[in-house]
Amino acid sequence: MRVAAIESRILNVSARTNWYFVRVRTDAGITGVGEASLNGYERLLDACLADIAPRLAGASLDDDQALLATYPHAPAGLVGNAIRSAIRQAFVDARARAQGVPAFVLLGGKRRERVPLYANVNRATVDRSPEGCARSARAAVEGGFNAVKIAPFDGVVPGELHRAETRRAIDVGVDRVQAMRDAVGPHVRLMVDCHWRFDEPTALDVLQRLAACGTQWFECPVSEHARAHAALGRIRAVAEALGVQVAACELQTTVDGFRPFLEPRRVDAIMPDVKYCGGPVEMLRIAACASAFGVGFSPHNPTGPVCTAASLHVALAAPAVDSLELQVGESALTQDVVRGVEPRFVDGCFAAPGAPGWGVELDDRVLDTHPFQPVPPGLDERLG
Repeated sequence: MRVAAIESRILNVSARTNWYFVRVRTDAGITGVGEASLNGYERLLDACLADIAPRLAGASLDDDQALLATYPHAPAGLVGNAIRSAIRQAFVDARARAQGVPAFVLLGGKRRERVPLYANVNRATVDRSPEGCARSARAAVEGGFNAVKIAPFDGVVPGELHRAETRRAIDVGVDRVQAMRDAVGPHVRLMVDCHWRFDEPTALDVLQRLAACGTQWFECPVSEHARAHAALGRIRAVAEALGVQVAACELQTTVDGFRPFLEPRRVDAIMPDVKYCGGPVEMLRIAACASAFGVGFSPHNPTGPVCTAASLHVALAAPAVDSLELQVGESALTQDVVRGVEPRFVDGCFAAPGAPGWGVELDDRVLDTHPFQPVPPGLDERLG
């Protein structure tokens, strides 16, 4: 098969969210899909796709296409890596569909029948009071999840940690987490995403307070720039003594981008995102590298259903997997935009699907009904 056409489709999910999908149509009439969602940067994604798509016309669906190379210092940055990663997703999907097999077969075969999930309730929690956060956590647990995550530190940025307003915002964030723990009891895994908001002293103080709330997952506490690598390692050492896992690396690209966090070991779990890291085959290499160093693999997946499907297939084929993130409660469009019944939710896990490719089909009627709308950037450039 060869590339006949590449197009994008954008679904507006909410005032904060668009999902950016990429379709690759082949000369054999088979279509594969990928996802490159990057809120607030859709027009840059369009420009990058418009540049690369004509150059791929007639190309074979080969993951090693030179034009699809991703790397940490790519000239187009995260936007370019997102488009290339999405095309690589679509290539795997189309090739698996052509063979009539689930995509995990092309990724080396499944190593497990189920992948554990955790519920990211952050975008669903419009009421940001501690009580609102508690309701979201309780609803997720009642829906069958046994692990819940939130990003509770609204408005906190590294350059303003000295301000009284920032300290109050941190206090409110801790109150939100405590309310969630009180709501779900002691046996639910409680996870906190910090989005690189802290410096080392503040991160250590917040870590102590969150550990007292029974938090078990401390995500992206400080910048991942090289200048902060040593600090991240020191934070991990303190977290280990408190029984808390440190996770990071949701925006890193390729094995080379992750290696500084694995050797020496600076985190307990890495979070490659199939939308940015170089696509599913590269994500599988990253997972294998992490496993070799004894570091957990937990795919970052706070966006749309194509990313969910691709991440699930990689997680099924990976040497080991901690858990897969799932954004819950933000919008019913999560289910509406894809046709089909998979993946199946069973006992807090996704079961291995049996449909060809990723097992999802985009519904053009839903896409047409909810077209692109401008949304604010999902990545605050003041953060680390």
